[in-house]
Amino acid sequence: MARIVVIGAGMSGLAAAARLATVGHRVTVCEATGTYGGLVGRYEREGFAFDTGPTLLTLPAVYRDLALKTGREPLEQLVELTPVDPESRHVFADGTELVLPNASRGGVGKALDAAFGAGSGEAWGEVMNRGRAVWEATRRPLLEEPLPADPTPLHTDPYPVPAPRGLARLRRRRAHWTLADVAATELRGRPGLGELLYEYAMRFGLDPREAPAGATVLPYMEQSFGVWYVGGGIRALADAVYRRCEQRGVEFRLGTRVDEVLTGHGRVTGVLAGGERIEADAVLTAEPAEDAPAPAARAGRLSVFLALRGARPAGTPHRTVVHAADQGTEWDELFTDGALPGRPTVQVLRPGDPALAPDGHEAVTLTVTVPARVDAALLDSYTDRLLDHVAGAGCDVRQRLLWRETRTWGAVPAPALAGAGGAFLSAPNRSPVAGLYRIGAAAHPGGGLARVGMSAAVTAGLIGPA
Repeated sequence: MARIVVIGAGMSGLAAAARLATVGHRVTVCEATGTYGGLVGRYEREGFAFDTGPTLLTLPAVYRDLALKTGREPLEQLVELTPVDPESRHVFADGTELVLPNASRGGVGKALDAAFGAGSGEAWGEVMNRGRAVWEATRRPLLEEPLPADPTPLHTDPYPVPAPRGLARLRRRRAHWTLADVAATELRGRPGLGELLYEYAMRFGLDPREAPAGATVLPYMEQSFGVWYVGGGIRALADAVYRRCEQRGVEFRLGTRVDEVLTGHGRVTGVLAGGERIEADAVLTAEPAEDAPAPAARAGRLSVFLALRGARPAGTPHRTVVHAADQGTEWDELFTDGALPGRPTVQVLRPGDPALAPDGHEAVTLTVTVPARVDAALLDSYTDRLLDHVAGAGCDVRQRLLWRETRTWGAVPAPALAGAGGAFLSAPNRSPVAGLYRIGAAAHPGGGLARVGMSAAVTAGLIGPA
């Protein structure tokens, strides 16, 4: 039995603690705040409740594996899990509307043909087939296994760029093939398809003009494996994993900041937390390390929580994406100028979950990709602009508004991606100090709820059973 300290009770810390305690280790979790879950938090006011981080679950297999490996129970016995269908409704600047089914590539193709004209579904499907090739090439090294000791093979993008005349020459002229290149060449100049592709990258603060073509794996995964809603919100998932930790004997020290990781003779010996020395044979931390690469994301996230009078109208989709008035302007404002984009891409999330609002009312969340640092003095007027923007796309809730709350969350860690000379890889889970491991969004395999869960699984595998 090893003595293990986990720094941080975010989702990666909870998942790692549950896995390690299940295989016989003595685990202590130190968390500086007074609660667990990290970004998977909850904002509550006057009977309304909102997730402060992720709102939907992709790749539920990560948490299904956690549930089975730590308790031999299916995830569905721990939380209420339902597929989101339709997966999303998209409203474009020219008024075009697109409704995408969940986990149905054939259905997506038909929807695209209906919205953008014959051949659109075929063009999109060809790109998703290349995204599948990226998934098959990188699933193990970029999701299921530790980062290789020599990651240089991952510096090359596995996206299989087609090579008709002209495209091969274009590729040779570029440092790397980008997501914007894919849209310009393979999506046949159809603006709606390009905006759809870009939205998956923008959620993680990735500039499509810099993100490698292999980022097509993001829409491929979502459209192939589906999008799921956790009843009561994603916070319910954090609650379930926390309960599993308690069942496995994990000790929690909430409100306890770790001031120092202690080492001796080249390896970890413990931590100094709350003025107390805690001996440890291994320490796992979700804090970014000084030797870690800079995060690929250059942007942050803004959330607007809306408490609305009256219930959600029947037939309202769970997620509506209102696309930017002008894609190029949004990129320039956000990634070049570091300014709040004027009429940006906005996710309107309306789960219609009675657990999140008083009877007969509705809780709605808007999310927007913004600069990592935002002047708080601008938030009120910017929220007004956002509400006007989504109202013009048929999501006018202003007359039902009881109150609103706007918050920003800083930099959005991106998922690890191959290509671009390794610029989009995350720090390895095993640090140069023996016994010190990295987990969470700042570590391999990067940001996103599924990936932080995998960072816990990979790191627990490195440590092994007691």
